[in-house]
Amino acid sequence: MTEFQPSSDDRVAIDTLRFLAVDMVERARSGHPGAPMGQAAMAYLLWSRHLRFDPQAPDWPNRDRFVLSCGHASALLYGLLHLAGYDLSLDELARFRQLGSKTPGHPERGHAPGVETTTGPLGQGLGNAVGMAIAERLLAVRFNHSSHTLFDYRVWVFASDGDLMEGVASEASSLAGHLRLGRLCVLYDDNQITIDGNTDLAFSEDVLGRYAAYGWHTERVADGNDLKAIDRAIQRARADERPSLIAVRTHIGFGSPNKQDTADSHGSPLGKDEVRRTKEALGWPLEPELRVPDEARRAFAATAQRGREAHSAWRAMRERWSREFPELAAELARRERGDLPTGFDAALPAFPPGKALATRQASGVVLEAIGGLLPELAGGSADLTGSNNTQLQDEPDFTASRAARHLRFGVREHGMAAIMNGLALCGLRPYGGTFLIFSDYLRPALRLAALMGLPVIYVFTHDSIFLGEDGPTHQPISQLAALRAIPGMVVLRPADANETAAAWRIALERRDGPTALVLTRQKLPVLEEIARQARTAVVLGGYVLRQTAAPQVVLIATGSEVALAMDSERELGARGIAARVVSLPSWELFAKQSRSYREEVLGPPGTPRLAIEAASPFGWERWVGERGAVLGIERFGASAPYEDLAREFGFTVDEVVRRVEALLSRG
Repeated sequence: MTEFQPSSDDRVAIDTLRFLAVDMVERARSGHPGAPMGQAAMAYLLWSRHLRFDPQAPDWPNRDRFVLSCGHASALLYGLLHLAGYDLSLDELARFRQLGSKTPGHPERGHAPGVETTTGPLGQGLGNAVGMAIAERLLAVRFNHSSHTLFDYRVWVFASDGDLMEGVASEASSLAGHLRLGRLCVLYDDNQITIDGNTDLAFSEDVLGRYAAYGWHTERVADGNDLKAIDRAIQRARADERPSLIAVRTHIGFGSPNKQDTADSHGSPLGKDEVRRTKEALGWPLEPELRVPDEARRAFAATAQRGREAHSAWRAMRERWSREFPELAAELARRERGDLPTGFDAALPAFPPGKALATRQASGVVLEAIGGLLPELAGGSADLTGSNNTQLQDEPDFTASRAARHLRFGVREHGMAAIMNGLALCGLRPYGGTFLIFSDYLRPALRLAALMGLPVIYVFTHDSIFLGEDGPTHQPISQLAALRAIPGMVVLRPADANETAAAWRIALERRDGPTALVLTRQKLPVLEEIARQARTAVVLGGYVLRQTAAPQVVLIATGSEVALAMDSERELGARGIAARVVSLPSWELFAKQSRSYREEVLGPPGTPRLAIEAASPFGWERWVGERGAVLGIERFGASAPYEDLAREFGFTVDEVVRRVEALLSRG
């Protein structure tokens, strides 16, 4: 690549980006003008010289990915997309932060073309980018052949001081260095300002030293407006086999006479008078707002044209590759459509009744059975492979020298979940395992998966107090209720091995959001009543396991407590009380069914119902109704064998019978 020689058009384009952001924020009367003003030069340099994209095909599979991890600088991204020729009009920029616009306050995937991921919670975008870089290696090793390089995209990140303070960024960056993800480059906006003031209030570490210790290539550029220096640093990063961090010393609110290098320019409009002073200081016309000179459009036009030409060459190569490798071409097309492979259903195991198997073990059996059919399936666990049963059969580990589908995330739950989002954004089907209690550690990334509608699968094992002797630090109580509260999330707590197989099928068939599989440590009986129905009934969210003609009470249970409900029904019958047993593995799926179906399962309003779940009873009132009750847990657990815990916390047949009798006595 030739040495960069900045032109007058380049300078105009940079100031255009600055003042588009300033005007957008001023019109909205809210937003973050400072970071875009400081980052404009390095953003223009990256987009005009190094980023490979085609604005007419935002989803080109081999495009470079640009992740604005510091999502508060969204006005910069929208300006870039507009100038680069994406379908994002000036009218949409004028509607910044307004209801229904394509330009929300923080970038949201799906609103504007070219927005690769939803960012704003700091550090998440960097974690996503690590997943995208892992995905590039997995796609390359699967589909590239000799002269046909279908996948070799790069991942570029803008990160702020705040991003690098967040633990999730540290977790993901540590793994990226370990795996030597050389096609990942982070440009660190080292403006030394946070909302509270100068970063030295709370942040005095040697960031480049930390990243060097992670195994990254590091650079420092002293002046964020020195285009030549930034270009040279990026070229050196491109040539290095390690991930790269380039610290670029910028000035937040650049050009503002009174607010440059102050926290005042971070999250508030400059104000009418300061906008005027800033435009005068940089020689920018005061009117019109959202001004885009011809020089700026000309500067970006050449970049967009190069991208279109690169995309056209890639399409021609893909056609040649498709003729030479028709089976791989069919697989890639299937993945892009979001279809599951032929024969997937038949590969799901059926478990014979009568034996006992922990649902985490059943999950591992299912994973082994389907892994070979789903080459897009990739994942692992946060250092709990044997406990979570997340090892793909005969699959080696992903390492610095080998791309493979089994990932060792280390003790990095939050980083794992953010990385999984990046994998999903690149068309893979990621799964990640940990104990249910540690869903709290990764919840922010899980929430973003739901917000983006990503088909991520969480394998949460050790799902209740019945994990036993590890005690209350590891025993989840509130986590089920917390997961169920997330819009777009589907939680499945299967009652036995066959419900587990059905739960995996549901998770893999979903394309519009994440799924949590909530699984036991202890063994559970494989129930004959479930074996007869699981393949067709679990997808309904709830169904009747044991029916009576005129039930006096309905027992509703999830997971390991379903077997308890079945045993309790027999005892109640012996006492002359007719009970119906309902398995309710997924509240979300059950809620989607018709009212008539829900009443067919639970009985009409007013039917006495007892819910049984070894977790917080919060939310169960929705299903038990006015005449219902819940056998749950409203305190922390204890360290003991799980059989002792069952007695201590009342998860016994005797207690269920007592609760039912008390419920019926209320009339």
